[in-house]
Amino acid sequence: MNIQFKKGILELCVLVLLSQKDYYGYELVQTISKNIDIAEGTVYPILRRLTEEQYFTTYIRESNEGPARKYYRITDKGREYQKILLEEWNRFISGINALIGEEETI
Repeated sequence: MNIQFKKGILELCVLVLLSQKDYYGYELVQTISKNIDIAEGTVYPILRRLTEEQYFTTYIRESNEGPARKYYRITDKGREYQKILLEEWNRFISGINALIGEEETI
């Protein structure tokens, strides 16, 4: 899959997953990797930027399996941003499907 296309959609994937539950970075990478082939290093810049933009907050939780982990939690602002991106994604997919003959445009 095209790298630029993948990077663009990863932001939405991160937002959607964090809207379901809090994740620590590596756990998030592993969850995404089950469906999309990604390098671990591609997710952390997204997490850092979205945290700086106040779409996420972070907290530290002790772990029984090693050092403490930094967890990410979506904010109300992040939920709004996720909703906007999801609407854009659905319009995009609908348009692409119409172009390739999969479905009518909405």
